[in-house]
Parts: sequence; structure tokens; C-alpha cells
Amino acid sequence: MTSFFHMGGYGFYVWGSYGLLALAILIELAALRRRRKDALSQAALASQEDD
Repeated sequence: MTSFFHMGGYGFYVWGSYGLLALAILIELAALRRRRKDALSQAALASQEDD
């Protein structure tokens, strides 16, 4: 099992890459959630102004 994680000496780079990818995905999801919330609140304000 250790050799699987070590990956012939490249384990640090491989697992580091996976970690950075996971971090980038989490940041993107958080940004999307915030932009969606902002867009919904702007749409609500626009619909209130139209009334």
C-alpha cells in the first residue's frame, strides 16, 4: 500500500496535484454559490422596482 502512495518517487507531485485540484473545485463552487445568491437578490430587487 505504501508503494501505491509513493508512486515511484512521484507521489508528492501526484497527490499534491490532486489536492490542488480539489481546492480549486471547492473555491469555484463557493464562488458560484456567491454569484448565484447575488444574482437572485439583484433579480428580486429588480422585480420589486418594477411593481
